[in-house]
Amino acid sequence: MTAASARRVRRAVAGRGIRVTSVRRQGGGSRRGRVRTGDVAVLSRQLAALTRAGVPLLQALGIIADGTDKSALAALVRALRADVSAGDSVAAALGRHPEHFDDLFRNLVEAGERSGTLPAMLDRIATYQEKSENLRRKVRKALVYPAVVLCVAGAVSGILLVKVVPQFEQIFAGFGAELPASTQWVIALSEFVRDWWVTMVGAGLAAVLGVRAMRNRSRALRAVLDRLSLRLPVFGPLIERSSVARCTRTLSTTFAAGVPLVDALESVARAAGNGVFEAAVRRVRAEVATGRQLNTSMRAAGVFPDDVVGMVAVGEESGTLDDMLARSAGWYEQRVDDAVDAIASMIEPMIMAVLGVVVGGLIVAMYLPIFQLGAVIGGP
Repeated sequence: MTAASARRVRRAVAGRGIRVTSVRRQGGGSRRGRVRTGDVAVLSRQLAALTRAGVPLLQALGIIADGTDKSALAALVRALRADVSAGDSVAAALGRHPEHFDDLFRNLVEAGERSGTLPAMLDRIATYQEKSENLRRKVRKALVYPAVVLCVAGAVSGILLVKVVPQFEQIFAGFGAELPASTQWVIALSEFVRDWWVTMVGAGLAAVLGVRAMRNRSRALRAVLDRLSLRLPVFGPLIERSSVARCTRTLSTTFAAGVPLVDALESVARAAGNGVFEAAVRRVRAEVATGRQLNTSMRAAGVFPDDVVGMVAVGEESGTLDDMLARSAGWYEQRVDDAVDAIASMIEPMIMAVLGVVVGGLIVAMYLPIFQLGAVIGGP
């Protein structure tokens, strides 16, 4: 059976009076069959273009389903088409797939349906998703690259200590002379790593997976980690700027779509990407609901930069809040780009220097006794 998710398969089969025991993805559950965020953005863009051109909604969904080479996306679009053809609104059809379409997406589509501007709203959604995904990708690149390089450096050093150093140790055993202190230290480190590497790797993996699992389950731990992430040297300002850009972009998109400000702030809180900003937005929402101005509430929250608060104040006074928020989002997205480039230009030479010191130090420590022996043999 072709469907967008295992849950829809169970529902469809159960409707025929058949008891379902298990559902498996054809092809062994390859990750290539997943519907990604970028796929949803492309779907929004294509659907907006077709409906703007006057193509009926059901026909547009059929064209998209037949035109994609991604089986999971095609199944998702066909499921949406079946629900809409059965009489559901587009927002209601999207609501049956919360794993692909979040509340923000559904609320914007619902606003577009109510106002008769669904094509324009889909276009706006696609722009928002593309910018959000681009921002997320850049931040991930800045954070992952140093970690990957350091892991590779650790792996290379481990191979040297486990495989190469023992060979030199056998050679040095026949020298009958005292080895330099650096060489003795490297040999001792090699013996320690050979005896305990399984324990160290297992403990490291357990620590990473344990913290990740606890973070997903514990609100308190997640809040602490999010707060600490904003205080990290180099990376803290990057995370803060990306959160500001995400909040302002989301609020601009939802408010411009006609979503009430209080409801829009709820969507902003869910899209903040950081617990500190999420809590701040919820405080702002509570104050705005009592009639307080948005810029005053944002200033009192204590996490939004003064320039953003100033732009919001100008937007509220002039009636151009969505435009001022969009300008702030664009400015902070550009600052994220600049920060990523700066981090890359700074981290790369630092990592190369660390690799040179670690790997070069190990090699020099191993060859130093050989150089000394050569000097003794070649001496007068």
